[in-house]
Amino acid sequence: MNRRTAPRTVLRTIGELLLWWGALTLLWLVLISPVYLLEWVVGGSSAAVGALLARAGRRAVTWR
Repeated sequence: MNRRTAPRTVLRTIGELLLWWGALTLLWLVLISPVYLLEWVVGGSSAAVGALLARAGRRAVTWR
């Protein structure tokens, strides 16, 4: 990675994390029936951890 490709790599990583987080949060909200503030906090936090793990797992497999 050099100075030219670094911003693209960072944006791609952020985009991938946001995509995973959004998908996992949506799945969480679909699976629960009442949506209270506590469920949003727990679901969002769990989705953030899941997004980081999905990114790490994909990176371990492709090693980029």
